[in-house]
Amino acid sequence: MIEKLDGSADNVLGFKVSGKIKKDDYDELVPAVKAVVDSAGSVNLLLDMAEFKWEAISAWGADMRFGHDYRKKIGKMAIVGDKRWEKWLAKAAAPFYANEAEYFASADIDAAWTWVRAE
Repeated sequence: MIEKLDGSADNVLGFKVSGKIKKDDYDELVPAVKAVVDSAGSVNLLLDMAEFKWEAISAWGADMRFGHDYRKKIGKMAIVGDKRWEKWLAKAAAPFYANEAEYFASADIDAAWTWVRAE
């Protein structure tokens, strides 16, 4: 499931990514990102992945399409979680999903919000 977080404002969007992600979960993410990009020109994202389990194979196409369509429009992407692979994901995200990407531990989610909001 992908749910928009209350801390979202202006060109900063936060999402809680939890459980098993399916193709239709991108129906929450993509329109919100598109709306911000259309109005502001770019977007900064915070992805709280602390409760993420895995992504269904059927969602991989939507994931790759999202990266292809928006990677040059995503200035910053904060990956929030507590798993080692999430640190790796933040490093790998920059060339495929965002201009800059950083990992933050779940306990540091406030720092992640501060980072994505900074210009």
